[in-house]
Amino acid sequence: MARDSQFTIHDSWSGRPGRSCPLSYRYAPVSLAREPELIADTLYVVGGLYGNRPALASVLALAAADTGRTAMVFNGDFNWFNVDPEGFDYVNRTVLEHVALRGNVETELAGDNAEAGCGCGYPDWVSDAEVGRSNAVMERLRDTARAFPGLRERLGLLPLNLVARVGSARVAIVHGDAESLAGWGFSQEALENPDQIAKASHWFEEARADIFASSHTCLPVACELPGGRVLVNNGAAGMPNFRATQHGVITRISATRVPAASSLYTIEANGVRIEALPLHYDATRFEREFLDSWPPGSAAHLSYYARITRGTDYGVGQAIRRHAGPIGSIRQKPLRQENPT
Repeated sequence: MARDSQFTIHDSWSGRPGRSCPLSYRYAPVSLAREPELIADTLYVVGGLYGNRPALASVLALAAADTGRTAMVFNGDFNWFNVDPEGFDYVNRTVLEHVALRGNVETELAGDNAEAGCGCGYPDWVSDAEVGRSNAVMERLRDTARAFPGLRERLGLLPLNLVARVGSARVAIVHGDAESLAGWGFSQEALENPDQIAKASHWFEEARADIFASSHTCLPVACELPGGRVLVNNGAAGMPNFRATQHGVITRISATRVPAASSLYTIEANGVRIEALPLHYDATRFEREFLDSWPPGSAAHLSYYARITRGTDYGVGQAIRRHAGPIGSIRQKPLRQENPT
């Protein structure tokens, strides 16, 4: 999905709902140079669940099957399509039993000021129509959340980021990028720009990170930078990410010698294995639950239904970026194609 290399990211408040975000979304990359809060042999990073209950069941089962000292982090936007009260309650109560960060969705749900819209911080390449529909989804989800003040309070207390250690590797886990909860600096579009690659390398140095794990921007990208540093964005756990598929993607980072049973691509660096795993879920059930809440003509249906049923126009090979010269350590496995229903 080629984009023009010039882009603008709006990350300070200028009164543009869905495109601009308050300064409270910001943090300094050096703040990530702290001691790890989480230590594990294997770490699952689950970003962008988007209220998909079948996907939530699948990721819990997948992590439970792993052996050793295993941890799982939901790094934001685990809410989105779950505007039905039962779904909202279930998704939040289940996720909050685990380690979680707040994405822009949870941040906006926890507060009462709706001026930031969805809080997505959309860049200029996203259309105004798309931004407007996202703001409409957030308005409806906010209406649902008002019936759950206890959960809203818990969402507001979640951290913006987290530092983990897997083996000897330091992993900085964020929702957006190294400077903002809703930053697009780790998007596959931004990483086409050499200037952004240089900026990302500087972020690694400031954060003393070997690995950055993010989500937010809805499409996966895996990028090895000079010095064996790895940037991995899992895209969306709760929606298809690639062409002609109906599964999500999550990130597995492991210091063990046991690889995952399946992976889309693997990077080995800093003594750990970083894998993009397909998250297979009951796509028929998810489609049914989605349509119950978002019928044809609704904001979410217009923006997401085609992706949910047919995947995207993005290929696995497009997600793999090599910015450290000939490294030879990114291995792509054949993507199992699925017939959309």
